[in-house]
Amino acid sequence: MPDNDHGEHLTFAFALSGGAVPRVGCIEVVCGSMFSGKTEELLRRVKRARLAKQRAVIFKPKIDNRYDEVKVVTHEGFGADSIPVSSASELLERVPPDTAVVGIDEVQFFGEEVVAVAEKLADRGVRVICAGLDQDYRGVPFGPVPRLMAVAEYVTKLHAVCTRCGAQASRSQRLVAAEGQLFVGGAAAYEARCRRCFVPGVAVEP
Repeated sequence: MPDNDHGEHLTFAFALSGGAVPRVGCIEVVCGSMFSGKTEELLRRVKRARLAKQRAVIFKPKIDNRYDEVKVVTHEGFGADSIPVSSASELLERVPPDTAVVGIDEVQFFGEEVVAVAEKLADRGVRVICAGLDQDYRGVPFGPVPRLMAVAEYVTKLHAVCTRCGAQASRSQRLVAAEGQLFVGGAAAYEARCRRCFVPGVAVEP
């Protein structure tokens, strides 16, 4: 049986019916701190959709070129082909016909417009899987993610392991002095931390 904490059953039901029933769209949000496995979970869900012969496509923001210019890549090095785009409106324009599943990685970087785009796709019958940070380096809700969580049918919040004490981590600690929310970095620039060990802003202590 498909997992029941996201919309997989909707596209499976459509496939099993041979298209005899209308395809029901939905929005799924996979969120959490850095290093919590958000991209890995996105790729897992897309892989299962493709195994079920559903047409699926993944998008990523062009700003995120940490590991690859085109592929979506986890911190552990697992990757999949994606379409890098500069905006949510470009994403909408580039969704191929007959697409059943759209994955959006690092959704926090797309701005508020991505909420309307996700809803438009879901209204068309597309299963939209959004993965992104729910909080920024200050511990403040990040961009469009809170609104996406509000309109989504399914929300999964993942946790990392605090690098300081080993507890469940829900926050992303910035380690380098950089201005603004939209600073893309990896393990050298961020740590996962729990509420107790988190320092809002930039932590420069060893």
